[in-house]
Amino acid sequence: MCENMLPENSGKQPMKPRTDEEKQAVLNRLKRIEGQVRGIQKMVEEDRYCVDILVQISAINNALNKVGFSLLERHTHHCVAGAIKKGEGEEAIDELMKVIQQFSK
Repeated sequence: MCENMLPENSGKQPMKPRTDEEKQAVLNRLKRIEGQVRGIQKMVEEDRYCVDILVQISAINNALNKVGFSLLERHTHHCVAGAIKKGEGEEAIDELMKVIQQFSK
């Protein structure tokens, strides 16, 4: 199964390792988000209008959710589906539900 999306590391490995292209796409999105966070830090330092900062925070939240849903989709299609095929579906589905609950908070 894929690694756990909760703060602690489950120690598990993906059933199907990410391709270099998949890794690069996620890393590019995260780097873009990192740049947005730095931009917000600068806005705070410059004492910018609160609403402008809040709009940028909302954009970052949306971008993180998009990355998260992308990883969640891949996990479901590869890790959970693979576990079901191997007869380990109950554990994989339980883990998936916990991750979805954590992700949707």
